[in-house]
Amino acid sequence: MQKKIISLLLFLIFTSSNSYSSNSYFPAEDWESSLPKDQGISQTKIDSLIDLAYEDKSTMGIVVISNGKVIGEKYAQGYDSSSHGTSWSMAKSYYAALIGISIDQGEITSLDDKVKKYLSYFNDERSNITIRDLLNMSSGLDFPEHEHERMFFQKDHLDYARKVGVEKAAGIKWEYNNVNSMIIGDILYSATGKKADILFEERILKPLNINSYKLWKDEAGNVLAYCCVDMSARDYSKIGLLFARDGYWGGKQILSKNFIDETFQVVWGFSDDFPRSGYSLHWWVGKHDDKSKIFHTSGKFGQYTFVDRENDIVVTRITKYQQKDHGDIQKWGPLGYFRWLGVEQAVKTARILLNFGLVEEGIDVITPTTEEEGESKEFVDNFEKFVDQIANLSR
Repeated sequence: MQKKIISLLLFLIFTSSNSYSSNSYFPAEDWESSLPKDQGISQTKIDSLIDLAYEDKSTMGIVVISNGKVIGEKYAQGYDSSSHGTSWSMAKSYYAALIGISIDQGEITSLDDKVKKYLSYFNDERSNITIRDLLNMSSGLDFPEHEHERMFFQKDHLDYARKVGVEKAAGIKWEYNNVNSMIIGDILYSATGKKADILFEERILKPLNINSYKLWKDEAGNVLAYCCVDMSARDYSKIGLLFARDGYWGGKQILSKNFIDETFQVVWGFSDDFPRSGYSLHWWVGKHDDKSKIFHTSGKFGQYTFVDRENDIVVTRITKYQQKDHGDIQKWGPLGYFRWLGVEQAVKTARILLNFGLVEEGIDVITPTTEEEGESKEFVDNFEKFVDQIANLSR
């Protein structure tokens, strides 16, 4: 009798810890589609959301997911559901998730571990910085005007990141610093013995049946843990759905609910200094009030996956990107001479050289590239309206 009671208690604890059962729908390689009305959402709201996304000509694709099923989807001419976009900084959220999985597996003890526990070169003026400080963008590391975007133009991004010193005490100010994210990849390697791209494949991509992707590395072979994952809008949406579903996927807990609970809060933002959005553990907060809470990944040129966790809604919007089969190792060639220009000037110079055929992509230079037609303008202006419309889907 006592054993039966214990078994019943264990069953109740397990089932109550996660609201997603074996009866919930999880996509495999393909997705099931559904009419919006069958998910309790009006077609008019979906049409309005998609139309708003396409007010910006840079939009390549948008996917709207409710209860795991595609209820709205559209692609620009020349693209389809298998077309790759590039993530830019959406990748930060993915590699941060690997920290959570390493904590779940006991490879990393806590978010509050000092980075020096894993990286000996942090045993200097940086010795008080924690993993949480890196993920919350409050490490206090040196923060120049270019936000270390110049790191993107280096042959060895990790070597660049390792040399960045301290500017202020940790934990006192939010500063969007790409070096924080690059260091995360080195922590993962120290804790697990595997590079971040391998961990991403083994621990997230394969369990989610994501099979077509590109994970960019620099010329020295370092994973770009702060940017640059290429995949389809549907596959980006799978990662969003993983977070919407409390880290649970088709019978397996991929990432602990506790880590997602800690991620989906407001650490920085919605204040006089930071009014329009918030930030926590490498995720952005688009809306956080009594009516709705919407978190999102974000890329430099307008790439987003939005997650309304309470209503099991995921929306991904990506911008135009010319998928090239030149491998996943970055190469700058002669463009490397321009790496110390200002970031905007370096991008303009590279585009001119490529457009005039003075430098050939795939031979002289290999890198993820968003052309001008893929840079968001109107979408940025409409951002708050877009988030409000996502929140309105479930009302």
